[in-house]
Amino acid sequence: MTALPGETPGTGGTDTPQDAVSPPDEAGAQEPTADADPASDGAGAAEVVDPASTEAAEPDAGAEAEAASTEGATETEAASADTEGARTDADTEAASTDAASPAPELSEAQAELAAQRELRERIEQRKAAKAAPIAAGAGLSGTAADLLAAVRAVESGEKTGSAFFASPAPAQAPRRPAPAAAPPRTPVPQAAPAPRSASPETLEAVRAVLVEGGAPEALARPAVGALGEQAGELLRTDPWQLLAVPGVRPEQADGFARALLGADCGPDDGRRTAALVGWVLERAALQGHTALDAGDVRAALAERAVSDPDAAVREAVEEGVALLFQEGGDEEPEETEADADGTDEGGLAPDADTPREPVRVLLGLDRYALAEESLADGLARLVNTCEKAADWAEAAAAAPSPSAAELIRTTAAAGLVAHSGGEAARAEPAALIAAARGLGLRAFGAAHSEDGRLRLSAAIGDPDTAVTLSGLLSGAQGPGRDEDGALALDLLVVLDAPQLDVEGAAVLVEALADGARLVLSGDPGVLGSAGAGRVFADVLAARTCPQVVSRTPDPGPIGELVSGIGIGELNQVDAPGKEVVIVPVRDAGEAVHRTVQLVADSVPRAFSIPADETQVITVGHGGAAGTRVLNEALKQRLNPGPGRFGGFDPGDRVVHVPAPGRAVPGVVRSADAEGLHLDCGGVPVVVPQERVESSVRHGWALSAHQAAGMRWPAAVVVLPGDAAQGLSRPWVYTAFGRGERHLSVVHGVDQALPRAVAQVPAQERTTRLRPLLEALPTPDAAS
Repeated sequence: MTALPGETPGTGGTDTPQDAVSPPDEAGAQEPTADADPASDGAGAAEVVDPASTEAAEPDAGAEAEAASTEGATETEAASADTEGARTDADTEAASTDAASPAPELSEAQAELAAQRELRERIEQRKAAKAAPIAAGAGLSGTAADLLAAVRAVESGEKTGSAFFASPAPAQAPRRPAPAAAPPRTPVPQAAPAPRSASPETLEAVRAVLVEGGAPEALARPAVGALGEQAGELLRTDPWQLLAVPGVRPEQADGFARALLGADCGPDDGRRTAALVGWVLERAALQGHTALDAGDVRAALAERAVSDPDAAVREAVEEGVALLFQEGGDEEPEETEADADGTDEGGLAPDADTPREPVRVLLGLDRYALAEESLADGLARLVNTCEKAADWAEAAAAAPSPSAAELIRTTAAAGLVAHSGGEAARAEPAALIAAARGLGLRAFGAAHSEDGRLRLSAAIGDPDTAVTLSGLLSGAQGPGRDEDGALALDLLVVLDAPQLDVEGAAVLVEALADGARLVLSGDPGVLGSAGAGRVFADVLAARTCPQVVSRTPDPGPIGELVSGIGIGELNQVDAPGKEVVIVPVRDAGEAVHRTVQLVADSVPRAFSIPADETQVITVGHGGAAGTRVLNEALKQRLNPGPGRFGGFDPGDRVVHVPAPGRAVPGVVRSADAEGLHLDCGGVPVVVPQERVESSVRHGWALSAHQAAGMRWPAAVVVLPGDAAQGLSRPWVYTAFGRGERHLSVVHGVDQALPRAVAQVPAQERTTRLRPLLEALPTPDAAS
C-alpha cells in the first residue's frame, strides 16, 4: 500500500495519537470494519436528514459527530546524524573523564546534575560561536549608554565632572514613524524541498547490502536519506541501523541482521538494544513526547525480547543514543559524619517516615533535549531583556474591545505574553499589531497556515504585516534579518500557537533579538502540534509570563456549539438558518454516499457555497470511510480524470506535505517535465516528479490534524461507526470549528460522540519544557 505524505509505508493509524506508554508494535493500526448499527435517535433535539433526501437536513441542536477511520500519526525519520553526533559527544566526554585525575565516585543524582550542567554548557557554546565578542558597554542604549560615555570622558580627562551638571535636558527623541509598506512581492514558483541527493555509487553500494540482507532494493534511497553517504558501510557493520529508515519494524531489522551476521547476532546484541532505544523514543516523538519515562522504555525493550532492559538502557545512555534526566526530588546530599551516625546537627535521628518527593527518571533524544533547553533559555531572555516601562495607554484606550485593550497593556510591560481565546479572539492580536505599528514599532503576525495568514491580514488591514511561520523563518515573507542575523522586528505575534512544536519554537525564539516582544496566541482546546512537544500548553502551565484570556465569545450556532464542546458539553443549539445539520447514517458505505451528496449538491444549493469551498474532515486515512476512500469518491464526482500525472489531474484538490507535520492545501494547475505545478493559496509551488508520490495526496477530505489552523465556509465532518475509538474532546472541538458558515455532521457513532466530548480529554504528552521554565529566573512571572 502506498504511504501517504507524512506516513511511513505500510502504516495507517488514527488521527488521535496512540498511547505512548507502550509504543505500538505494529506498523499500522488495523483498519476496523464499519459498525452497521444504525445511529441512535437520542443524538439530540436537532432535526435530521432523511437518507433518501438530497436536501440539507435541519440543524441538530445537540449531537455532532465525526467520521472515524484509522489515520496514521505522522511518522518522521530518526536522524542518524543526530545519533552519531550524540555518540561522538559521549565518547569525547568519556575520554576527557579518563584523562582527568581520579575523582570520588558520584551518586546517581549528582551524576545526573553534572550531565545537565554539561548539556547547558554545550548550548551556551553554540550560542557564543554565532557572534563575535561584544565590547563592554556595546549592548547598552539610551540613558545607560550616555552615563557610560560620561564616566569614560571624565576618567580620560576629556571633560570635567561639572560639565555634566549644567547640561540642559536633552530634547525628546521624535517618535519613530510607522514602517513604510513594503512593495508587493510578485509570486515566484517555489520548488518543494528536494531530498538528500545520493551518488549512483552510494545507491549501488546500499542496494548490494540490502539485497544481501534480504531487504527490498527500494529502501536504498530512503536509507541514504536517513543515514547519509556512509549508509552502506553503516548497515553492514550495524544492520539494526535500518530502523532509522521510515516504515522499517524491529522484526524486519532483526531478519536483516540475521541474514548479514548469522550466528553473531542475538536479542541482547548491544547494537540491537541501542537501536531499539532510539526507535522507541522516535515512536514516542511521533505521538508528541519529547521524553519517556525510563520504566516505559524498559517495558518496551522487554516486549522485544531484551533480557536485561536496565543494562540496555544504561548502555544506550553511555553511547549517547539517549540522554537521561531526573525530575522531582532534591539533590542527594553528601554524607557527613553526623549522617553516618544517623543523627542531624541537633543530635536527633532523622524521621524515617518523612515522605520524600518521588524522583522520575526520563529518557530523551538529544535533539529534543537541546531544543527544550534552548527554548527555555530563549524565552527567559525575552522576558528579562524587554523594556518594561513602555507607555501604550493611548493605544489601549483606542482598542476595539476590552480584551484587546488588556492585551495591548499587558504586552507593553512584558517581553513574553500568552494570549488564549477562540476564533473570534483572533481580532485581538490583530488590534495589537495595528496599535504597535501605529507607535512606530516593527510589528508582525505569524500564522500556522496560508489561510490563517490571509485571515490575519484582512483583520489588520495590511497584507505586509501578516506572514506564515515557515515563510518568516525562511525569509520568503516578513521583514528579513538584521546585520546580526536576528529577525528585524520589535514585536511578533504567533497565532495558532498550539501548532508550535518544540524544535520549531526553539528556532523561532533563537531568531528574535534581545528586547523583542513575543506574544503566543491560540486556542488551548484544539489538537496539539504534529511534531514533538506542547509548547503553548507548557508556557501556560508554567505561568512564567503574563496571561490574557479573551472574553470575546465565538458568535452564532457553530460558535455556541464549539464553546460547549470545549468545556465537555455537547449542547443543543438553536440554528434557524441550518448552520448545523446532522445526517444520520447506518454504515460506512452510506457515510461516503451522503458525504459526496452534501459536498456536490446539498450544501451548494442550500447555502450557495461551492464545492471547492467545502472541506470534508474525518478521523483517519484508512478504513471504509477514511480520507483515501472519501477522496476517491469525491474526485470521481467533482473532477473525474485518468490521473495523468502520478494519479492527479488539473483541478484536483490536493494537500502538499513539504515537511513532516506541515499540510498545505492546494489545487493542481498543470504538470510537465519539471514536476507537478500547484497553487497553494495563491503561491505557486512546483513539486518534482520524484517527490509527488511521497508528498502530495488528494485533499477534498483531510484529517483534523491536517485541518488545524485553517477554516472554510462550510465543513462536513464524517463519523462512521468505526470512528468511535478515534474520538476525543480536542478532536471534536477542532473538527467542528473548521466551518465558518455551515457545519454538516455525517453521524454514525451513536453515543460515542457525547461520551468522547465529556470523558476523553487531550492525551498527555511527556515533555521537559514546563519544569525548565519554572526553574528559570523570570522577574515578570505571573504569580
